Amino acid sequence: MILLQQDAIFSIVNEAQFLEQALQVFWFQAEHCAVYKSYLFNLKIDPQEIKTLETIPFLPIEFFKTQAVLSQNQNPEITFTSSGTTGTITSRHLITDVSWYQNSFRKGFKQFYGDIQNYAFLALLPSYLERSGSSLIYMVEDLMAATETHDSGFYLYNDEELLSKLLDLQRNNKPTILIGVTFALLDFIEKHPLDFPELIIMETGGMKGRRKEMIREELHETLCKGFGVPAIHSEYGMTELLSQAYSLGEGLFNCVPWMKVLIRDTNDPFTILPNGKTGGINVIDLANINSCSFIATQDLGKIHPNQMFEVLGRFDFSDVRGCNLLVG
Repeated sequence: MILLQQDAIFSIVNEAQFLEQALQVFWFQAEHCAVYKSYLFNLKIDPQEIKTLETIPFLPIEFFKTQAVLSQNQNPEITFTSSGTTGTITSRHLITDVSWYQNSFRKGFKQFYGDIQNYAFLALLPSYLERSGSSLIYMVEDLMAATETHDSGFYLYNDEELLSKLLDLQRNNKPTILIGVTFALLDFIEKHPLDFPELIIMETGGMKGRRKEMIREELHETLCKGFGVPAIHSEYGMTELLSQAYSLGEGLFNCVPWMKVLIRDTNDPFTILPNGKTGGINVIDLANINSCSFIATQDLGKIHPNQMFEVLGRFDFSDVRGCNLLVG
């Protein structure tokens, strides 16, 4: 089937191609993903009557906590799990072909940042390193391996070593990305403020209960001052997705061409809102070919006129979890 070919998904360049592939994926998953098929049946949806993105029903993300969301009758190569507070049920994303994930994040990173070989890639991700099954750790490890430099690496609580490495990279004018969970980046600059304007700081969200939540503007202002950088980059991803959106500053995200965000009405989840209106974030991720590509997240956001989107917070009843959550 053409819809199962990665070339068709990762070569999308315009809206018409996206719509064509999205409908092919939808019809496939409506038939072959048992969880999604049952969901559509209970909604009394005839998949063949769906012809637009706006009429596609999105599967609530909670199903990944209780069901095996699979569109291929194959054993998973790897299972990614979400972070969660003690006692909460975590999500599981069963990956039957991890090359879809590899190609998605490799191509996505290259689109926004160029060739990873040009960078030193440092990671300050203690809450992720301290558990197993993190899709973020899998991605970062792969990107580090592709940098072809001994300067890339993970840092846990060895702040002095990270400081020394950052200063060394600055002296050598090496393009550097530091990806970090929010609380760890704040902890670091409280002890070791820097003036490194060329450094790319990529925060990947969440205080994980370690610090008081901050609105995005205050957080980014604090991080900019602490690292001496002009802007804070962000990555929007989650366990249930195989693609990421990136923000190069101001908290405004762009999707890769095989990913799209729609905003749903919080009172009527089957109504898609126009740009500029705040509602629930629905994600189409066509790299999720072997699970479900149409996910209603628990995040709140809005789409700007330039098609960039903003994450504004979460539904009040949601668990605190591991995607990019900046309550504003």
